[in-house]
Formats: sequence, structure tokens, C-alpha cells
Amino acid sequence: QVQLVESGGGLVQTGGSLRLSCTASESIFSINSMGWYRQAPGKQRELVADIDSGGTTNYADSARGRFTISRDNAKNTVYLQMNGLKPEDTAVYYCNALLKKYKISPIWNYWGQGTQVTVSS
Repeated sequence: QVQLVESGGGLVQTGGSLRLSCTASESIFSINSMGWYRQAPGKQRELVADIDSGGTTNYADSARGRFTISRDNAKNTVYLQMNGLKPEDTAVYYCNALLKKYKISPIWNYWGQGTQVTVSS
């Protein structure tokens, strides 16, 4: 079972920055896309940003211009640089990956355990 290990969450003041990281725990045949979702209390999980194997990115309107997603294919790692944080960015952030563990494996959807981001006003 592939695990996605996240790090980088925490408490920050309005206007501050955080960088989230997510790494697949073992060797992977291929990763189609990686991304970040978030879920605030009482709300549905929503896409923040994702990036495909070719480096094409996609952002939620709320993240565009403030957040930057990137990936290091050699390290099976995705990053989310978050600048200009606002209290409404407070949520649990989840890493997501569509990947094939082995050449013969189907593409599976994996989730990280989540990391808390809290932005104080």
C-alpha cells in the first residue's frame, strides 16, 4: 500500500506563508497527477491545485495568484507554496495522487493523512 506522507502544516498569521510537501513512501512506476485538496469544518473537500506529469497546473480560483504547486518527479514529491494566507484558508490539507505502483497495476487514487493549516486573523 502506497502512503503519501505530508508535512509543512501549522499555525500562521494572516499574510504569512507555508510550504506543504507530500512524498510517496516507496518506489512508484508512474504518477499521473498529484495535487492538494482541503476541507474546512462543515464543508466539503475541495481542490486547491493539481499538477500533471508534464507539469501542467490547475488552480482553484481561491488559490490562483497566491499558491504555487510544483513537483519533483525524481523524488515523487509535490509541493504547495502558500503565500498571502487568509483566515479562510484554514483547513485540513490533503495530498492526492493518481499513480501506478507497478507497470501492470491499474491507476489508483491515493490520499495522504492530512495536515492542518490554521491562519489566525
